[in-house]
Amino acid sequence: MITADHPLAVQAGSAVLEGGGNAVDAAIAANLVMTAVRPHMCGIGGDLFMLIYRAADGRLDALNASGRSPGRATPETYRDMGCNRVPETGIHTCTVPGALAGWQAALERHGTLGLDTLLARALPYARDGFPVYPELIRCIKEKREILLADGAAADTFLPAGRVPQVGQLLVQPRLARSYQTLMEDGPDAFYRGPLGEALVACSEALGGFFSMDDLSHHTVEWVAPITSYYRGFTIATTPPNSQGIALLMQANMLTYRDLAATGVDSAELVHLMVEAKKLAFADRDAYVCDPAFSRIPIEAMLSTSQAKDRLDLIDLDRAHGDDASRDFARGGDDTVYVTVVDADGNAVTLIQSLYEAFGSCVMVPSTGMALHNRARGFTLEDSHPNVLAPNKRPYHTLHPVMILQDNRPVTLLGTPGADGQTQTNMQLIVDLIDYGADAQQANEAPRWRSNPDGSLMIESRFPEETIAKLKARGHDVRIVDAYSEMMGSSQIIVIDHANGVLKAGADPRRQAYAIGK
Repeated sequence: MITADHPLAVQAGSAVLEGGGNAVDAAIAANLVMTAVRPHMCGIGGDLFMLIYRAADGRLDALNASGRSPGRATPETYRDMGCNRVPETGIHTCTVPGALAGWQAALERHGTLGLDTLLARALPYARDGFPVYPELIRCIKEKREILLADGAAADTFLPAGRVPQVGQLLVQPRLARSYQTLMEDGPDAFYRGPLGEALVACSEALGGFFSMDDLSHHTVEWVAPITSYYRGFTIATTPPNSQGIALLMQANMLTYRDLAATGVDSAELVHLMVEAKKLAFADRDAYVCDPAFSRIPIEAMLSTSQAKDRLDLIDLDRAHGDDASRDFARGGDDTVYVTVVDADGNAVTLIQSLYEAFGSCVMVPSTGMALHNRARGFTLEDSHPNVLAPNKRPYHTLHPVMILQDNRPVTLLGTPGADGQTQTNMQLIVDLIDYGADAQQANEAPRWRSNPDGSLMIESRFPEETIAKLKARGHDVRIVDAYSEMMGSSQIIVIDHANGVLKAGADPRRQAYAIGK
């Protein structure tokens, strides 16, 4: 079974499984296709996190393939440019892209196919084109003026200065040539070769800070997942600099309340979950950073006493202000998600991103590579653990999720959505475990999202009574579309070990899709 954020991607991953590839091969094949067909959300200029379960020995690995800041990037260099925060777009919002090294590391440790073989699945969609769809058009329109200011990006996404129409083929010849170079020379073509040299030249032309040393010194990390227990299950995700710890803190608080006793989609349930999210995010914002630069009290943050103490702060009748949360990200069109289970029981949950739509909106001219804007995860506040520093990884919204029971995976899930990721993932977990929803029901259920400005977006399908009661509790409710793209693009695979069956669901809010055999 495989799910992914675009039908062409899930088709490619499914073909890899049919051809004898394993879950890691299929996940990376799907991701690589999405670097071509979802160019506003992911790419070879982005970052990557994975959880990989190896059935042969029950091993669960977490891969952190996020990149670091350039060696010459400091708060002072940004202040000298007149910045009091990292810009939203441009070369100064880029960190070293980590995805290429991540794909290679995952294949070397757990895969059976080479990166060249899997890139061949993506090459035709860059070289010959793919049909443009409404979501991509909307993002091009939103970033039109910024993209037009970048020659290569304008040529690619706004040919002849015009927004492409639905069904029109979007062709990316520069990206296709980069794929071919990578197929021949591997990731070294970027980290130590001509693709990286092109990035450094682009950076120098734009007054950026990148050097070839920044690229050649990039490393990925295999780390132990962090976990919490929830109603007999183990929730596993990636540790900081990922925000996954915020998901576990929410679960730790909610496990002490009988959620099933409250009605599904009720004001009581939404209020409790939103207030738990606010408290978890306050701790997230205070501590999550690159652990190589600052000690993060993970054990204390995930302790029983912490969960109970935070839960006691929740007023069941009144919303608390959300002023403690840092506005790390405003958008939601930033990421792609893939999950796979193969015939041998190997399981992968993968999330990859440019961060916000089109990332930095900088395309390296000769390569077709759009660079992410992950430096936006840094602060320039000198006293904060997440302050920008040379060769440092920023706070990251990305976090894949795997739920285990008896040390075996039973559910794989995840979603794009920046700050909304842990919120959507927690709602999926509650729907699945507390309310007994199946995978598709959980993906389609009405959803909410709490924002740093204190507002609460809520889909219009919630009962009128729920919305009225939330307003009465003081929530700044903002009703959005029935199936709002801002609520993510979640996907789920459930492994039914008793019956030997895989069950999947995919979010109708974007283009997620599932294929099984």
